[in-house]
Amino acid sequence: MSILIKNGQIITAADDYVADIFIEGETISAIGKNLPVQADTTIDATGKLVFPGGIDPHVHLAMPFMGTFSSDTHETGTRAALYGGTTTVIDFVLQKQGHSLKEALADWNSRAQGTTVGDYSFHMAVTDFNEDTKAEIKVMVEEEGITSFKTFMAYKGALMIDDRQMIGLMQEVKKQGGMVTVHATNGDVIDYLTAKHRSEGKLAPLYHYLSQPEVTESEASGRFSDMADYTGCPGYIVHMTCEGALNAVRNATRRNQKVFVETCIQYLVLDASLYEQNFEGAKWVMSPPLREKKDQQSLWAGINQGLVQVVATDHCPFMWEQKLMGKDDFSKIPNGHPAIENRMELLYSEGVHKGKITLNKYVEVACTNPAKIFGMFPRKGTIAVGSDADIVIFDPNETHTLSAKTHHMNVDYSGYEGWELTGKVKTVLLRGQVAIDGDKCLVDKGYGKFIKRSKVSGKI
Repeated sequence: MSILIKNGQIITAADDYVADIFIEGETISAIGKNLPVQADTTIDATGKLVFPGGIDPHVHLAMPFMGTFSSDTHETGTRAALYGGTTTVIDFVLQKQGHSLKEALADWNSRAQGTTVGDYSFHMAVTDFNEDTKAEIKVMVEEEGITSFKTFMAYKGALMIDDRQMIGLMQEVKKQGGMVTVHATNGDVIDYLTAKHRSEGKLAPLYHYLSQPEVTESEASGRFSDMADYTGCPGYIVHMTCEGALNAVRNATRRNQKVFVETCIQYLVLDASLYEQNFEGAKWVMSPPLREKKDQQSLWAGINQGLVQVVATDHCPFMWEQKLMGKDDFSKIPNGHPAIENRMELLYSEGVHKGKITLNKYVEVACTNPAKIFGMFPRKGTIAVGSDADIVIFDPNETHTLSAKTHHMNVDYSGYEGWELTGKVKTVLLRGQVAIDGDKCLVDKGYGKFIKRSKVSGKI
């Protein structure tokens, strides 16, 4: 099977030129002007942007949380991702305290294997670091191709590890060629404020936000950076939301340290005023919460300064009925919001179209850096000879409106209902197959592959 994409404006993290792309099987075999080849299928991309398939390194599919499961399965979530131009996602396996990493992986494999439509990989969340867990790190890296290990500095009693465990994990992960990633918020302070607000009868979604002030994130980001610096372990902070946390990473650069930073699309375009809409604000109850306008400005600046390397989603959707579990108490609202399908178009419309970032920076933070940081480059994340033919054909001028009525995520509301965007995904190829053509998905459940990842160095 061969495909020729003709006359598209090819955008990578470094390039911007008009050319043809010839695909044979699952990979790109030639790029050039007026390629003298015969293909089984020819796609005319004149006037369109052609860029690598997006990589969303932060999603939670069919994740157990607060007595329920996130509503997108590995099938529905990866299909929705493809509709939005994201061809590879990295989901999180969560170790249960008192259980092994191997058991956790088997649990997630039971839901993911044979069901995904798009390609996927796993991070391993370590919630119980001990001598048995320590021995499993090498197995995860070398046999399973899982090279990133997530930690939580919050959710005490369920997911949180203490600093003693963090240091031990970092030393072992560094030794095995992996990376430690972190949910960097101060769980003790958040638990104190949550209990205080509840005791005072302050139970609306607004108090979810007020229980997680900026200092809880900036303190934890600084502490994580200190521990990563001490151990020499590559470190990555997930879903950064605010100026204070970014400044903690800025400060770390003064001692010649590199800490990778991911933000999420919602933190760039939404703000905490949404929590003032009574219980409607539950749609945006996530952790960390949405912040202020000044934090958006800091994050956009951080992208352009090279301090923020990745824009992800932390996609963790719940049906409105699930959100209603917390109608009388904000602390019972399942945390998370849907965005896996919206990220690429939102980032283009709000970032590139509005002049905040360049086209090359767009590809860098949405496609290339996630592949480099997490050991998938150059197989994923770029358009190059030999790379997987994961390709998005994008109309930069088409306008459209986001709505729960038309999205493909398995959730009955949108965090962006009625938003008018400029720029639309038209065609998506995944490993040489046309996966999305307009409003049709042309690949079946089970087409998605698990991507084993290489060891990482903390440098890109």
